[in-house]
Parts: sequence; structure tokens; C-alpha cells
Amino acid sequence: MTCSAVDARQLARMRRQVFLALFVAVAVAMHTLETLLPTPVPWLRLGLANIMTLAALYLYDGRAAWTVSLARVGIGSLLLGRLFSPGFWLALCGAIVATSAMIVVYRTAGRRLSPVGVSAVGAAGHALGQVLAARLLVIQHPAIWKIFPFFLCFTVFAGILTGWIACGLLEQLKQHPAFQSADGTDRTAAAAADR
Repeated sequence: MTCSAVDARQLARMRRQVFLALFVAVAVAMHTLETLLPTPVPWLRLGLANIMTLAALYLYDGRAAWTVSLARVGIGSLLLGRLFSPGFWLALCGAIVATSAMIVVYRTAGRRLSPVGVSAVGAAGHALGQVLAARLLVIQHPAIWKIFPFFLCFTVFAGILTGWIACGLLEQLKQHPAFQSADGTDRTAAAAADR
């Protein structure tokens, strides 16, 4: 039995859906686990679930990154019983600014910036989004900006760590047959060159 061009497109679409569902599931699990772990400050986390957002961005596109990022926040908050709580809004605002920043940097810098750099920029965006949301929704006092430099340093460090782990994951995933073309070349590299 041979595969037609339509079947190849449908297969690629189904593979994308399967991998995005897997990325969302892993991101939600990491988000939930990290939220349940004790931390010295309640909002201070490494953001390891962002590894899956980076994988979706580098293997697919910005729309895939939005899917993973927003689904992680929504489903994770729902599982933890925190949907529409102040923590949900802080996480959502941080995710929106971080994902936007990563997509813009990825599209403009492209191959000149590794996932580590894109992740660090996203982490800085996450810090900014959360502090802005905290200022507008939770603590309506200008003193909140005094914690921003500390928070920014921590999140950029966490973003570098997350990006480094994402690099290793991307190297492994690019060897998977789903991300290889028929001639054995990397499909994601060819797609990035077309952008």
C-alpha cells in the first residue's frame, strides 16, 4: 500500500497533534510537581515546564508554543484547584509575556541565539509579567518593584538552566523519526531556514 500526498499531510498533522498533546501532558505534570514542592518563597520556582514550551517552539512554531504554555497554566491550575485565583492570574500573565518574548526573539534572532538565550529572554519576560500582574492585581503598592531585581536575577538563572535542559531534549527529539525527513535530514532545521 502506498501513501499519497494527502496521507503524508494528514500523518504530519496527526504527529504534530500527538507530540503537542505529549508536550502539554509533560508540562502540566512538571508544573504541578514543581508547585507542590516546598520553596522558600511561594512564587519562586525554576519553571521547568517551560522546557516543553521551548521544544514546541523549536520543533514546530509559535502557535505550538502558545498551545503548550497556555494549556499548562490552565490545566495545571485546574488540577491544583487554583483556577482564577491570584496565583493563576500571576502565572497566566507571566506565561503570556514570556511566550510572547520567546517567539519574538526566536523569529528575529533565529539561528544566532540558542534555546538557552531564548529561554533566558522568556524568563525575564516571565518575571516582568508576574511583577506587573502582582502590582495591578494583588499588591497595589509601588514597593513591589523593589523585589523585581532579585526576582529577575533568579528567573534569568532559572531560564538559562531550563534552556540548557531544553537543548539536550531537542537534540534527542531531532533524532526521532517523526522529526526526520525521508532523506534523513532534520525537518526542523529546514523549516527554520525557510522562516
